[in-house]
Amino acid sequence: MQAELRGPSCVVEIGPDKPTVIIGERINPTGRKVFSAELQAGDLSRVPKDSQAQVTAGAQVLDVNVGAAGVDEVEWLPRAVQMVQETVDVPVSIDSPNPLALAASLKVAKGRALVNSVSGETAKLNALLPVVAEYGAMVIALCMDDNGIPTVPEERVAIAERILEHAQKVGVGIESILFDPLVMTVGADHRAGRITLDTARLLKEKLGCNLTVGASNASHGMPDREMINTVFLAQLIAVGVNAPICNPLKNALAVRASDLMLGRDEWAMNYIQTYRALSAMQEQPK
Repeated sequence: MQAELRGPSCVVEIGPDKPTVIIGERINPTGRKVFSAELQAGDLSRVPKDSQAQVTAGAQVLDVNVGAAGVDEVEWLPRAVQMVQETVDVPVSIDSPNPLALAASLKVAKGRALVNSVSGETAKLNALLPVVAEYGAMVIALCMDDNGIPTVPEERVAIAERILEHAQKVGVGIESILFDPLVMTVGADHRAGRITLDTARLLKEKLGCNLTVGASNASHGMPDREMINTVFLAQLIAVGVNAPICNPLKNALAVRASDLMLGRDEWAMNYIQTYRALSAMQEQPK
């Protein structure tokens, strides 16, 4: 299943035989109190710095979320999207549940964007998928519905199949969807990681689709979160996740090492390039 996103002048290919695509997660106020306060004050000055740092570290797509309390996403999300693409030549993942904010952002996005996200919830399917279709975007599909998030992998896959059926009716084909098997915190349920891995494996077997996850969700509340995230990313990539959302400043080398060991990095060039870029960033004066 081959797909592509586009930035102002670049093309990012996603597919089972391609190197893993890193979607950078850092332009998001969740868990970032300083960035949240800046957004509430109408300050987007952190966006270019976070954009450049993530791309230097290896991100090929940047998630953009301005969903802090009191922030008018219809006004500020398009501004953030424009600021990202004025700074770096990458596609954007537009992260909002607000269809008006999504439409406003898709209008100004250069290339082909990703929408993050739609779920199997009826209201969201009806509100968001037509916007995705209108702008020819790709979309992340979460394996949850009006009844919540199942704990049985087969039930999550069934939701994905229903989303696909609905999407095809409005002109969004499977090649335009990144399915998300959903990552829950292992601190609340020790089986959570296994459920996600089994769901990803089943989605790949049944639908042959491209997959994403918010990998760092697994480690909330746990000590040494980056250790958990790194190990889990390697496992996810091994079962078919080929476009994870993660922090490239912390996880990019693990992603490239996973590709290398799966035979997707000829002469280890991507691993070496990422290692050098991260090493150079660490040597820069603070």
